[in-house]
Amino acid sequence: MQNPLRDFGPVAVATPLPRRSRQAKVTWGSRIVTVGGDAPVRVQSMTNTDTVDAIGTAIQVKELAQAGSEFVRITVNTPEAAAAVPYIREQLDRMGESVPLVGDFHYNGHRLLTEFPDCAQALSKYRINPGNVGKGDKKDKQFGQMIEAAMRWDKTVRIGVNWGSLDQELLASLMDANSQRAQPWEARQVMYEALITSAIESAKLAESMGLNGDQIILSCKVSGVQDLIAVYRELARRCDYALHLGLTEAGMGTKGTVASSTALGILLQEGIGDTIRVSLTPQPGEARTQEVVVASEILQSLGLRVFVPSVTACPGCGRTTSTTFQELAKQIDDYLRAQMPVWRVRYPGVEGMKVAVMGCIVNGPGESKHADIGISLPGTGEAPAAPVFIDGEKALTLRGERIAEEFHALVEQYVERRYGRS
Repeated sequence: MQNPLRDFGPVAVATPLPRRSRQAKVTWGSRIVTVGGDAPVRVQSMTNTDTVDAIGTAIQVKELAQAGSEFVRITVNTPEAAAAVPYIREQLDRMGESVPLVGDFHYNGHRLLTEFPDCAQALSKYRINPGNVGKGDKKDKQFGQMIEAAMRWDKTVRIGVNWGSLDQELLASLMDANSQRAQPWEARQVMYEALITSAIESAKLAESMGLNGDQIILSCKVSGVQDLIAVYRELARRCDYALHLGLTEAGMGTKGTVASSTALGILLQEGIGDTIRVSLTPQPGEARTQEVVVASEILQSLGLRVFVPSVTACPGCGRTTSTTFQELAKQIDDYLRAQMPVWRVRYPGVEGMKVAVMGCIVNGPGESKHADIGISLPGTGEAPAAPVFIDGEKALTLRGERIAEEFHALVEQYVERRYGRS
């Protein structure tokens, strides 16, 4: 019998393509978050508090940062909101939270950044929407005022185009030009072109005004998966600015999670995207931090980042009538996530740990051996014993009513022993 390895050769290992954008920096004090280039793909999020409520907003910003958001965007839509921004920054600094703040400006950003210099200075980055900075003769002037503020305070800007607030003058112009073509494009293709043109021309205008290209991040947000893929592939082909990636208005629950994961996963695998946000609509009672969890899981699933220890658990079947493995898997996962704000400092490298919680003998021992620490709980008809594997070897067997508590303690001991500083 011939050796099949010799016949076919090795199977190619799938890895994301390298990114090719220039690098930008978002800073606050001594903290520098690099975006693009060879920097990791960054996670960001946005508050849904009233910015005028400085304490409430600061608390939510800190929650998002502790969940893994590397910069957080806040709405700056009124003079009162602009006046509150320095107090939000001050409150965060008092809490020991250095996460950079991004100001989200629409319609009146030119006035707010000019009239409230403390706001302009307290923010680390400005989001500018070319579709609503002004119309006619006012457009370039008001856009210029925002760019001047960015240069004065040495801030990065995201020029964020959104198909829900697209520059109607530009769109009408492209529609007119398209009607003169021998073979006109579909309306959707003209929309794509308007998004990309608006972003790149606005970036070039900002550079002509004196803003450095490495202080510019671009985005072209749409709410359809295939639309997002098409637009960003072309945007990445035409420019080398760092790109903010996200499906706008992704939706709630499973729909929003799946749509965002599909679109972002495809583009990130192709080397497109330098910072991401998952725009989930929170379900009633759901924490705002869920969007950060999903964004982090996308990057971790692709092997681009490691944020928290991973928990492998089987889906359950007729062999696993007990819910013990489900409950234990959730307890361990929740516990690991809750500990990460402290563990990142205390136990360097712990985010790469793998834990397995399995429900029967079929795949339980094998998956547990592949993990750093794993347990194979008894399934239907199996002996009431749960072997525990540590670093690929069977270490002990747990029995009785306190299997979950005992395994929990073993995980804690493992973390201290392997990742604790001597």
